[in-house]
Amino acid sequence: MTEESEHPDLAGLQRRLAEFAAARDWQPYHTPKNLVAALSVEASELVEIFQWLTPEESADVMADPETAHRVRDEVADVLAYLLQLCEVLGVDPLAVLAAKIDRNERRFPVPGDSGEPGGSRESAEPGEAGE
Repeated sequence: MTEESEHPDLAGLQRRLAEFAAARDWQPYHTPKNLVAALSVEASELVEIFQWLTPEESADVMADPETAHRVRDEVADVLAYLLQLCEVLGVDPLAVLAAKIDRNERRFPVPGDSGEPGGSRESAEPGEAGE
């Protein structure tokens, strides 16, 4: 393992993904449409691992080494395509995530903090990333 593999940073990972694709002349295929489609496929493969598990089984999924390996691989695939999509579109993933969290904190206030009992009416959707 390289030092970069042991302690990766987002920009370094995006660079490695771009270099990997460039070395194989894959850039013509890395259009936003194709990357979004591939991201969807990989996310579906992650869903497939959990599809028929009970909530309790899903919470323990990392206890089984084979399943844990599959989960890590699919998470890596999802993240790889998401980072490549961000690179192609010129989106800073950390900046947009921070902005989204800021919006959601305003949109879904902590119950009692907004002056309204239970927060806003939108707070009825716990766990939602927001739209």
